[in-house]
Amino acid sequence: MIAFDEPEEHTDIRRGIRQLCSKFPNTYWRERDERREFPWEFYNALAEGGWIGIAIPEEFGGGGRGITEASIVLEEVAASGAAMNGCSAIHISIFGMNPVVRYGSADLRRTYLPKVASGELHVAFGVTEPDAGTDTTRIRTTATRRGDQYVVRGRKVWMTKASLSQRSLLLVRTAPVEAVSRKTDGLTLLLADLQAPGVEITPIPKVGRNAVVSCEVTFDDVEIPVTDRVGEEGEGFRYLLDGLNPERILVASEALGIGRASIVRAVEYANERVVYGHPIGRNQGVAFPLAEAYARLHAAELAVREASWRYDEGRPCGEHANMAKWLAAEAGFAAADQAVQTLGGYGYALEYDVSRWWREARLMRLAPVPQEMILNYLAEHVLGLPRSYGTR
Repeated sequence: MIAFDEPEEHTDIRRGIRQLCSKFPNTYWRERDERREFPWEFYNALAEGGWIGIAIPEEFGGGGRGITEASIVLEEVAASGAAMNGCSAIHISIFGMNPVVRYGSADLRRTYLPKVASGELHVAFGVTEPDAGTDTTRIRTTATRRGDQYVVRGRKVWMTKASLSQRSLLLVRTAPVEAVSRKTDGLTLLLADLQAPGVEITPIPKVGRNAVVSCEVTFDDVEIPVTDRVGEEGEGFRYLLDGLNPERILVASEALGIGRASIVRAVEYANERVVYGHPIGRNQGVAFPLAEAYARLHAAELAVREASWRYDEGRPCGEHANMAKWLAAEAGFAAADQAVQTLGGYGYALEYDVSRWWREARLMRLAPVPQEMILNYLAEHVLGLPRSYGTR
C-alpha cells in the first residue's frame, strides 16, 4: 500500500528551512534583486546549517541524503519568497557535483567535495554554448591534450555564478564530432579552474533572478591538469546524463515553491481587498482561478515526489523526472501569473513581490530544458512516436 504521510525527517527538514528562511524576508530578496547583489548572508546561513551539502556523501562532509531531501530544501527556500534568487544561490552546489561523486577519482573527491559541502567552494556548470543550445553534441569548446595538461579553447553561456565560483564542471570536446562513431562520443567532463589565466567572465544582463549572476565565459588556451578530469576521456556525455534527471527534479521543486508563495500572497490579498462592499475573494472570477492554480500545483507535487523517490531508489526515472519538470514549471508559472492578475495594478508593483516571482517562474519554462524538448522526449521515448527534431 502506498503511504502519503510525510516522513518525520522530511517534516523536520521543512521546519528547519522555514525557520532559517524566516530571517530573510521579502524585503531582503527584493533589495538583493534590485541591487544585483549575491545573497551572501543567506548563503552563509545555509552553509553553517549544513544544508548545502545535504546530498553529498557523509564521508566527504555532506549530509548523505537523497534528491528527495534536497528537493524539499529547495522547495521550501523558493516558497519562503526567496524564489529563484535563493535557490540558484545553492542549486549547483547541491546537485552539480553528482558526476564527481559518481565518477571522479579518489583524489578529486577528497579535494573538492568537502569544500563544496561546507560552502567554501562555489561551483558553476558549463555546458550551453551560443551556437549549440540544446544540441549538446554540437558544442565547439575543445580540450587538446598536451602531456599532463588539457588546453581548452571555446565559449560558454548562461553559466550561473561563474564570476563568483572557483571551479566549473566543464563539458568539452576531446575528439571532433566528425571523428567519432556516435555524436555523443568524444565529450569529456573537466573540473575547470575559473580563476586560471585565459578565462574571461562577462555577466549577461537579464530580466530577472538578478541577485545570482549569469555569465558568458571564454577560454583562451586555458590549461587544466589531466588530474582534474572527471572519469574517463570521451565519456563526459554519459556522465552528464546522470545529472540531468536530478536537476529536472530539483527545478520542478523550485517551481512548486514559487507557486506556493504566489498562491499565499494572492489569497491574502483576495481576503483583504474590499471592492463593492466585500472582499474580492468572494467573487468566483477571482476565487476559481486561484483554486485551479492550487489544484494544479498539488498534482505537480505528486509527480515530483514520485520522480525523486524513483531516483533515490535507483529505479528508471527519465520519464518521471521530465514529466515532473514540465508539470511543475507550468503550474508554478500559472500560479504566479494568477497572483499578478489577482492583485491587479498592485501585482505590477515591485513592493508586492508577485511580479518578481512571475519573472522568475517564467524562467522555469525555459531552463534547464525548454518545455518543448520535454514533450519531444515523452513523445519519442515514452509514446514511441517518430523523432520530430534533429538527425539520428
